[in-house]
Amino acid sequence: MKILVVRFSSMGDIIYTTPVVRCLKTQLPNVEVHFLTKPAFKYIYDNNPHLDKLLLLKPTLAETIEEIKAEKYDYLIDLHNNLRTSLIKLRTGIKSSTYKKQRIRKWLSLKFNLKLVPPVHLVERYMKTVKFLSVKNDGKPIDYYIKTEHDITKLLPASHQANFLAFIIGATHFTKRMPNEKIISICSKINSPIVLLGGNDVKENGGAIAKAIGSNIYNACGITSLDESVYLVSKAKRVLGFDTGLTHIAEAFDRPIASIWGGTVPELLGVQPYMVKDAEVIGINLPCRPCSKFGLEKCPLGHFKCMNNIPEQTVINFANEA
Repeated sequence: MKILVVRFSSMGDIIYTTPVVRCLKTQLPNVEVHFLTKPAFKYIYDNNPHLDKLLLLKPTLAETIEEIKAEKYDYLIDLHNNLRTSLIKLRTGIKSSTYKKQRIRKWLSLKFNLKLVPPVHLVERYMKTVKFLSVKNDGKPIDYYIKTEHDITKLLPASHQANFLAFIIGATHFTKRMPNEKIISICSKINSPIVLLGGNDVKENGGAIAKAIGSNIYNACGITSLDESVYLVSKAKRVLGFDTGLTHIAEAFDRPIASIWGGTVPELLGVQPYMVKDAEVIGINLPCRPCSKFGLEKCPLGHFKCMNNIPEQTVINFANEA
């Protein structure tokens, strides 16, 4: 049996497909499992032992469809459910099972602040697509395989190489990030050495936070690669993070995680921490929250209460827990 699993984006959504691939590979005899995604997300499945082949989206959809046809798949598991995957299924004629996005329920929930989408994790929603093959969720965490064994002494100063807390301060959109002043206030009360993680887009933020706090913080934003950042997360004693891919990847290593949410909510998308023994979701109830599914460039009402009013002590207590 030969199966193609499809999910094009984004980082968080793709990382939650890994249990599906693992369960297909471990529960079906003599199965060959392939995965199709965008080239930008190739790294998520690099070194994954449960995957037989990784296909990358070609410059044109026609080229991708020709490659899929040549592989002669028995089944296509569509975990994206958009126009492109619909065209792929139509033009290849492969038997398929498709993830139900519940678009109308999500739109109504967002527009009218209703709770029409059950708080079922995205992994469980994905797993429904392979139920017809008698494949069941194995109850294990997501998979992420670090590309190389990094040397922590080359990544962090001696003062931060053990018992450090990783604080992931990056996120794609403004309404997912906590303001610098609030991060500074929280970090000033954390007992452990702190390593700030994120991309180039928050390198200046990290610098401002580190300057305000002093030697207890090391700013690795924009300095470490993604794989190095994942490695550091896997070695951290605790993790604080916003709604962003690296925070979700951290779940693969079962570190204690505090997942901090602003304008978005995990229940709507089903992306609360998955199979993490010690996890806390931190966010506050507001009539204007969520203001979007994926985040915005500014608070629509201008007050940004969803982040500004998060009780700092809740985060501090989690960070300082023995």
